[in-house]
Amino acid sequence: MSGTRKPGQRATPAGAPGGMQLFDRDGSRKYLTVAERARFLRAAEPAPREARTLCMTLAWSGCRLSEALALTADRVDLAGGVLVFATLKKRQDGIYRAVPVPPSLLEALDLVHGIREAQRRRGRGSAARLWPWSRMTGWRAVHAVMVAAGLSGPAASPKGLRHAFGVAAVSSGIPLNMVQKWLGHAQLSTTAIYADAVGAEEQDIARKMWG
Repeated sequence: MSGTRKPGQRATPAGAPGGMQLFDRDGSRKYLTVAERARFLRAAEPAPREARTLCMTLAWSGCRLSEALALTADRVDLAGGVLVFATLKKRQDGIYRAVPVPPSLLEALDLVHGIREAQRRRGRGSAARLWPWSRMTGWRAVHAVMVAAGLSGPAASPKGLRHAFGVAAVSSGIPLNMVQKWLGHAQLSTTAIYADAVGAEEQDIARKMWG
């Protein structure tokens, strides 16, 4: 027998691992809206340089915090316009995915982390982590920017940025299988949660149908 959902909560798609939802038990949204993500990125601009590039990477790639912190210089493909992440939630090692990102992010990574210089060295920067931080240090850096942006609640977190990426991608008409690839989901049913968009994102989807 299924439990009663509060207003605003959505049913978990069949097969979604871990019962992933876009709302918590109290009906609070777990993802940032497009406007909130823009506020977050603006608040990141005056932050310390390494914190700013971490925030940009999370917002524009949809990667997990642990995946960003594992990123090395050799996996920043400046010519191809992609970041190559090791998908850490898969059961076996050695699974990578390439995620296209804006040129502004690639330029910032090169400026702050010296990507081109690192790639000219032996090993092409394979030993040069962009953020040699612990997970807690990375989380605190992101949290400080969330506070500066006036954001709080379940959405104000690295996971909230990842969910925001998924919702924005689906709302923009990106096919689910492509979003699945970019996010590194093992099952398409996990990615399908982002098709259950709400608020302004849902209105944007509805306008496409109306017009």
